[in-house]
Amino acid sequence: MSVDSTTSTSSVSRDDRVDGVSAASGNRTTGGPLPSRPVAEPGRAARSFSFAQARTLIGDLTAPNPRIYWTDFLLSIFGGYLAFAATLHVPRLFWPAPWVIPVVIVSYLITIALFMRSVMFIHELVHLPKKGFRGFRIAWNLLCGIPFFVPSFLYYPHVDHHRRKHYGTDHDGEYLALSHHSRWLIIGFIVQAMVIPFLGLFRFVVLSPICWFIPGARQWVHRHASTMLVDPFYQRNDASPELMRIVLLQEFGCFVAGCMLLFRQRIVTGEWFDPLWIVAYAVAIGLLTLNEVRTLGAHRWTGKGEEMTFEEQLLDSVNYPDHAWISELWGPIGTRYHALHHLFPRLPYHHLPEAHRRLVEGLPPDSPYHDTIATSLTKELVALWRRAQNRDRADKSAKEPAAV
Repeated sequence: MSVDSTTSTSSVSRDDRVDGVSAASGNRTTGGPLPSRPVAEPGRAARSFSFAQARTLIGDLTAPNPRIYWTDFLLSIFGGYLAFAATLHVPRLFWPAPWVIPVVIVSYLITIALFMRSVMFIHELVHLPKKGFRGFRIAWNLLCGIPFFVPSFLYYPHVDHHRRKHYGTDHDGEYLALSHHSRWLIIGFIVQAMVIPFLGLFRFVVLSPICWFIPGARQWVHRHASTMLVDPFYQRNDASPELMRIVLLQEFGCFVAGCMLLFRQRIVTGEWFDPLWIVAYAVAIGLLTLNEVRTLGAHRWTGKGEEMTFEEQLLDSVNYPDHAWISELWGPIGTRYHALHHLFPRLPYHHLPEAHRRLVEGLPPDSPYHDTIATSLTKELVALWRRAQNRDRADKSAKEPAAV
């Protein structure tokens, strides 16, 4: 559902081009036939969305401000490291003082919130112009991406999620038909946070050296184990020489970071067990769980696996403009305006609140854009759970023998 922010048109029949980043393509396997997806709210007239009208309202908000990016990221990442250090060292230095546990809990929560904000800049990196932000990309990878085992190359296939003809299909690695599958899939989607830290460590400490010394392994690893997306069956197909140079550099950095994590304590003190492992794993679980919940609320997941119309894609994405003091914590760096981001992927995150305000005020009352607004994340998650619950009930009824 990508929109070229430099071209004026009022038609929703657009090409699949994604500007500003080379596209990666892939595919996944999907299940059997799924029920029809919900449509717009009853009583609201169906009206085509006008890109020309929307672009007129927000056309002056397309330029990213480097100062905002640098300031926001550096304050977030260094603040997160300070909070992480407090979580790790306060118990060791001051236990059993009665104030230690409250301090550790607060510092842990601050760590997750600030690290979440720092990590989510990976989403901006995909959409930022190549020129003018090279230093920021390098700094993000050195300070955040590589130490957290989420280097930016893992997220390059995100562009397929913004292709109008790819959204919700086998070529979209960030989509699952959650509304049409069992509730267990939703539960598993969250519980996977328990094992992802080990998979990340395995990917860069074990698989990376295998790829370096056994060239034949590279193709499989790049296709099946080099993306940070939603669908575990997604297969990555991009492997240009330029991309592979980036992969090797970032991969090596993650390998070094992984070795330091595993052997730091042994080298410094001669002991194998490192208390850092416990704190790092606890922070990773908290961070991943928060991101899984955020992802579940970013869409309504009503697609069936085939190509969706523009209006269906629009109504399948969600904006959370209310309660910014809390929604900005779980949906930082513009991710709480997910529907708006799908309309204008290159719109900088720091302009999304103002752009949303203008669209709400300037678009006609019957514009489908208004149906993307949700009042709370909790309500959307409950609605998703109920849709999956209805699917479970339908499957159960289909298996029951007919009454004689």
